[in-house]
Amino acid sequence: MANIEDYLLWRGDLTFEQDEFNLVDNLILAELAYVDFKDIIPAAGSGEKITLKQACDDFFELHDEEELKLVKSFIWYAPFFMKKMAHTKRFADMLLGNYAFHNNEEKQVQFGAFTAEPGDGSIYVSFMGTDDSLIGWKEDFNMSFIRPIPSQLEAAEYVNETIKYSRRKIRLGGHSKGGNLAIYAAVKAKPSLKRRIIAVYNNDGPGFDREMIESEEYRQMLPKIKTIVPEHSVVGMLLEHEEKYMIVKSSQTGIMQHDAMSWQVCGNRFETVKSVDRTSRMLNEALSNWINGLSRMQRSEFVETLFAIITSSGAVNLSDLSADRFNFAGSALKMYSSLDRETKIMLRRMLKSLTGEFDKARKMINNKSK
Repeated sequence: MANIEDYLLWRGDLTFEQDEFNLVDNLILAELAYVDFKDIIPAAGSGEKITLKQACDDFFELHDEEELKLVKSFIWYAPFFMKKMAHTKRFADMLLGNYAFHNNEEKQVQFGAFTAEPGDGSIYVSFMGTDDSLIGWKEDFNMSFIRPIPSQLEAAEYVNETIKYSRRKIRLGGHSKGGNLAIYAAVKAKPSLKRRIIAVYNNDGPGFDREMIESEEYRQMLPKIKTIVPEHSVVGMLLEHEEKYMIVKSSQTGIMQHDAMSWQVCGNRFETVKSVDRTSRMLNEALSNWINGLSRMQRSEFVETLFAIITSSGAVNLSDLSADRFNFAGSALKMYSSLDRETKIMLRRMLKSLTGEFDKARKMINNKSK
């Protein structure tokens, strides 16, 4: 089974002039946003740029490969994938710039972005998705009752300020939450920028609430939105999607299909299937029906309780989760007790599902990084 690494072997010797930008290229640039480019890619607004090859060389001067392999995260492989990109004719000389990144636990915001110039006269704005930090995942859950979330506002400001003087055709994209940010930024872009947007890519990222989807500005952007999800999509099916979406085959199972390295590729396209799998469909319908039956206040209470329980276990990242670490102590127990019966049941299901899936995922990550 082939993935985006194999794509680099098949198409890496072709420039974008020889073989035009495609959906697989989009996913590759979305994945690149998971690399920590601090002090490597020039900062947003500086006007400076660096080639991917140089960025890769600088990164591995600052970071030890053996230490990187010890990182137990769902995105641990991103730097090593970058190294393979940097050795291809297609991506080596791509210009990167406008790097922005920050985490703020108090404000519950995680944001990262950069721009890439493939060499075909366009610019790709890549938004970082959710890693396995609790800050990022809580912000994802906050989408169910807060609109806009802080990172969506930052994404819109980033686009409107960073590329306002560019005359290039614009593509925006991201994986996971990054895909959601790409859509939001495109919808909220200034008219002069909107006219130059040719595509917006949401790679297994959450949708939006009904109010956003029914807005005129969203509907105007809808024809340019391209959403891609794996067969078992959970993150990508959160909230609502008005756009049609492509469903790709994955070499993984369960929540690990969210890992874009598992998405199957043939030539310069994805291998697709007709529908998401039955388990994913049933879970998403149950979650959707339950969420839609809650007020915003109830959604807020649920999310706050869920993450109070998770943090009470001592977990910092979702990959730290295991069933035997949970304890309903202090404020977490008080918050849990105040929930209604149905919400308690859904909360227990959510915790059981998360711990089960991440136990499986952690084993896979440990095996891969050895």
